[in-house]
Formats: sequence, structure tokens, C-alpha cells
Amino acid sequence: MFMKAMNLTQFFRKPATLAAAAVTAVALATAPTADARTERLAFSGGPDGGTFQYFSNGIATRLSRVLDGVDVSNMASAGSVENLRRVNSRDADFGIVYSGDLFLGMNGQLTNDTRRYRNVQAVAYMFGAPAHLIVLENSGINSPQDLVGKRVAVGPAGSGAAASAQRYFEGLGLWDQIRPQYIGYSQGASAIGDRQIDALWVFAGFPNASVIQAASSNRVRILQTYEAAKAGSLFKDHPYYAQVTIPAGTYPGVDYDVVTIQDSALWVAGRHLSEERMYQAVSQIYSEEGLSFMRSVSGAARAMSVEGALTGIVTPVHAGAKKFWTEKGLTLTADQQ
Repeated sequence: MFMKAMNLTQFFRKPATLAAAAVTAVALATAPTADARTERLAFSGGPDGGTFQYFSNGIATRLSRVLDGVDVSNMASAGSVENLRRVNSRDADFGIVYSGDLFLGMNGQLTNDTRRYRNVQAVAYMFGAPAHLIVLENSGINSPQDLVGKRVAVGPAGSGAAASAQRYFEGLGLWDQIRPQYIGYSQGASAIGDRQIDALWVFAGFPNASVIQAASSNRVRILQTYEAAKAGSLFKDHPYYAQVTIPAGTYPGVDYDVVTIQDSALWVAGRHLSEERMYQAVSQIYSEEGLSFMRSVSGAARAMSVEGALTGIVTPVHAGAKKFWTEKGLTLTADQQ
């Protein structure tokens, strides 16, 4: 006790020390912490090995580096439809969603889901997502119609890939005649070589890492899907799909053009995100430096440009993005307003 009393007496004999300590205590109590000053945002991407995940991680990394006081985390996801739901419920601030899923979701027309997702708005076109329908070269499967009774890996349940597969095969009248397997791209690439599945559906920008994996480990064939779709009801029922060609040589052993279908993968954001923050984010990603960085992340980012930023968008654009595109001389359609 004596020693404690002596220490206190010595302390109180130094009024300057006491004053400094008091000021420090007040400052510590009232100053905001680093965490309080940091705006934490979440970007919902896609499954491992998919193009969505490369893009979401790239944008999250870039924005965290260049926007002061902002930290954007990358979230793994089943894909497009899950991203739509996460952004709508504010579990994520950004996401990547297919134009078709966004259109259907806003209008309450998703498969087995009549909810209207109105908190999600488009930001920009990122890349075309074509259908890859892969089989083993010696499987005897030469067309989509040959998949009747076969096991087709269509992507994880709730993913945009699975939804697009269902729309495609429904357009052919075959959805009830195939055996869908709800597994991811990487798992599917391994499963086809082990003959655990008969076909692998990958709905993603090219070149895709999982398709490269499957084609490097096996002799494969990528089926032509466009002509079958054209003969069916896909384009009538889902007019946001379009024809696209995957050039010969894109994948090992595939020395022919693959004429297939595609949807547009869009960067989306929650309507709750401020106009200013969204404007800053778009400005950074679609700057020369930002686009160069994105192209270093994924070859599919070659499709990103200011000029083509509104491609494939048939739903309203976020106010912050709208401001940026208007400044760049782009004209929004009535659907995009």
C-alpha cells in the first residue's frame, strides 16, 4: 500500500503528465477506430474454377486498393441466381448476374420462384457467357438430342448455369428426359473423365479453366448447341439469349468452331448503394488502368469496354453507373432507365 501511495503522490506532483494523460484518454474514447472509418462491401462471385469468381475477385481486389476507406471482400457463390438473391437482400452489395436471370427475377418469373427482385440493378456488361456442352470423344454422343437418359452435370443447385441448362433443354423438350447432376465445374471436369457423368454443361466466358481441365485430361467433343436451340423454343421464350461462336483452338483438341448460345454476364449492385460510391467504383474499373488490370485477371475481360458497357442489359441501370455512362456519351434505352 505504501508503494502504491508513493507512486500516486509522485504522479500528482506532475500536473503536465496528468493533463497529457487526460487528453490521451479523451482522445482514445472519442476517436473513431480504423474499422469505423472503413466502409466494408461484399462482392458475390461464383464457384471455384468459374469465370465469375475470377471477375468478382479482380474487382474486389482493385476497388479495395484504389478507393480510400473502402474494403471489398470477395464471396464464393453458387453463381448467378444466388448472387441475385444476396444482392437483393443486402447480404452482398455487388454481384455478377446473367442478364436473363436479372430480367426474370425482376418480373417474378424465375423457375419455381415468383418473388420480384427489385433491389438489384445493372451496372455494366462484363462478358458473354456461352454454353459449353462437353462429352467424351468416344461416347457416341454427337448432338444434344443424344443426351436422353444421360447424366448431365449442369452446375450447382441455384446457379445460373443450372438455370440456363434447364431453359435450354426445356426449349428442346428434353429437360424431363435427361438426368441432371447438380455439381460444380471443377468437380464435373473430373467426373467426366471418370465416367461418373456423360456430359458437362459449363455456362461461362471462354476460355474456361474447368473446360481446359477436362479437355487436357481427356479427348473431348464440344457439341454444337445453337442449331438445336434455333429449332426449339429457346429464343422465343428467352429472347435475351444470342448466337455466339467459340473459335477453333480455344481448347486442347477442339480444332473446330463451336456455334452455341450465350447470355450476358452483368456486374450488378444493390439499389441501396449510394450513387456516389457506385460512380467511384465504375470510374475505377472502367478506367484504362482498371481495364488493363481486369484483362490480366481473366482473358474473358477482353470483352469489357466503355463502348460496349450497356450490351445485353434489358433492365434498369444503377444511378451511379448511369451518371458515368452518360458522361462517357452512351445513351440508355427505355428499359435501362
